[in-house]
Amino acid sequence: MEHYYQPEIECASREQIRAWQDERLVKQVKHVYDNVPYYRKKMEEKGVTPEDIKSVDDLHKLPFLTKDDLRDAYPYGLVAVPLKDCVRIQSTSGTTGRRVVAFYTQHDLDLWEECCARAITAAGGTKEDVVHVSYGYGLFTGGPGLNGGSHKVGSLTLPMSSGNTDRQIQFMVDLESTILCCTPSYAAFLGESINERGLKDSIKLKAGIFGAEAWTEEMRRDIEKSLGIKAYDIYGLTEISGPGVSFECSAQTGMHINEDHFIAEIIDPNTGEVLPEGSKGELVFTSITKEAFPLLRYRTRDICVLTREKCSCGRTHVKMSKPMGRSDDMLIVKGVNVFPSQIETVLLNKGYAANYQIIVDRVNNSDQIEVQVEMTPEMFSDSVTEITVKEKELVNALKAMLGIYAKVKLVAPKSIARSEGKAVRIIDNRKLY
Repeated sequence: MEHYYQPEIECASREQIRAWQDERLVKQVKHVYDNVPYYRKKMEEKGVTPEDIKSVDDLHKLPFLTKDDLRDAYPYGLVAVPLKDCVRIQSTSGTTGRRVVAFYTQHDLDLWEECCARAITAAGGTKEDVVHVSYGYGLFTGGPGLNGGSHKVGSLTLPMSSGNTDRQIQFMVDLESTILCCTPSYAAFLGESINERGLKDSIKLKAGIFGAEAWTEEMRRDIEKSLGIKAYDIYGLTEISGPGVSFECSAQTGMHINEDHFIAEIIDPNTGEVLPEGSKGELVFTSITKEAFPLLRYRTRDICVLTREKCSCGRTHVKMSKPMGRSDDMLIVKGVNVFPSQIETVLLNKGYAANYQIIVDRVNNSDQIEVQVEMTPEMFSDSVTEITVKEKELVNALKAMLGIYAKVKLVAPKSIARSEGKAVRIIDNRKLY
């Protein structure tokens, strides 16, 4: 039975991995310096030249990149190859104003799909499997990434995309899907729907690869029980490539980072200081094989821990823990990036003051978001019907901005607690770790 496991890469010695990283980093820094004026300026401001970077030991000398840089350089400011050599873009869900757009050459797509193929293989996938991809397609990286990875493995691939649950279940039963790829919240919903229809004995699923949103170990066990599978975590960012930057193996004690393509660091989010292995801090990635959109020292804002402890699966690439939170105010709700600034923009455009609170809960394994908004004194005298109409208007406006449904509740003036310091905008009641 053929599969995509690459022991010569995934089980390489630490010395070999380090040699790859040293060589590829030096080459990548020169590539970026020569072809990306935006980053070259950042290097010059820090007094760094490509000649200063001789190995991974010199990585700390390079300046960071942040999501703000990606927005400032939008759309082409960080592209390192001629546009004629780019064959695709992918995009994040976006915030106020400019979206983050990532570019790919055909070589970049091949490497990204290779990373996703490793994730599928680590979950037990082979060319004998039927991989059911229920991540969104289009600009979202989930569907295209796992779709390409499944092709690399040689599996029969069902490009289902998200939604239309009746059709999902019909194909799952009729075509005997064995590996499910989607967000954990949708996997939980599929499990409930399958059991409600009495079809659990009719499905052939053995594993699931779930990512794009936070989920707990409790949720993992619930999904495994409802679908009769083993559930694996996968991690990635559009800015770096998409899903497949790291993935769980059978040990499920962290996600192996594809170190032949990405260098990971943990830094103090306040000082930028690189922290020793085993420390909890902000995850930073450097892409060392990407051609079109090679980000150096990109701050993910995800808080986690790296470990090189020996793994029972035999893979030697460093492992990252599940993200334990964020160093910024971004929320991930149903796989979508949500910033308070997006909500504030909608409210101000609709004539409301910036007095609001975002409450996120997880109900029946599904994320739910409610935005409580203070009415102006003039609105407070409106009838219940008028208030309901205003709430519906805000629901529609937020849906247009965020891309997901958010419940809106208009509350009395000055009823949201004030703070002498930074306003408490977010109450996240989910257990993220």
